[in-house]
Amino acid sequence: MAGEDSWKLAAAERALTFVEPGMKLGLGTGSTASRFVLLLGERVKAGLDVLCVPTSEATAAQARALGIRLATLDEEPILDLTIDGADEIDPDLRLIKGGGGALLREKIVACSSDRMIVIADVSKVVERLGAFPLPVEVVRFGAASTLMMVEALASDIGCEGPIKVRIGADGQPFVTDNGNLILDCAFGSIADAEALDDVLRGIPGVVDNGLFLGIAEMAIIGGPTGVDVLVPDDDADDAAEFELDDDQQERPS
Repeated sequence: MAGEDSWKLAAAERALTFVEPGMKLGLGTGSTASRFVLLLGERVKAGLDVLCVPTSEATAAQARALGIRLATLDEEPILDLTIDGADEIDPDLRLIKGGGGALLREKIVACSSDRMIVIADVSKVVERLGAFPLPVEVVRFGAASTLMMVEALASDIGCEGPIKVRIGADGQPFVTDNGNLILDCAFGSIADAEALDDVLRGIPGVVDNGLFLGIAEMAIIGGPTGVDVLVPDDDADDAAEFELDDDQQERPS
């Protein structure tokens, strides 16, 4: 295994150092999150006791096959920790998520957790969000009208670019686990993510969007030189504490 695959695995391995027996965990969706679920399954098989809430049907199926105990968020509305991936991460740990189509459940689960830690490979780290098209989940009724409102109101704050309904592998519009559609908005560089988030939240027909702002408190990034830990500037002490903990809990790679 080489390149990005090994970097994702390294980040997932490091994230396991935060998992303690008895925890209630949110399990993310996507290629990096799936590696964490696989490693967690190995720990569970070896005797680790955790209870997990998946953010998608795909993650639920993977975790169930690995023997990981699952619950719904209705059954366990408060979680200790969510581990999830991201499509983009900026220096302030603002994220774009939703490339896997699970952004709504991912955001609900993350916000129901005491902590959210992001795991990713170094290619996901950017100076400014927007190179990855922003996913916006919308209800099917009036989707064309909603798309036009997204286009017009985003343009008012300087976000312009093609917006397309996501198409699935079968050539049909992609449908989320919630029965909704996704608009992929290729705005390019987003100068004011908070303003864009506010605008999108005010549009009837928009369920949610892939901007995760002020939710993640740490990112574990795998790359060619090893694993780095990113935290907001005012949480630098947390990164130092993490590095100390990692030295004390060294795991084979």
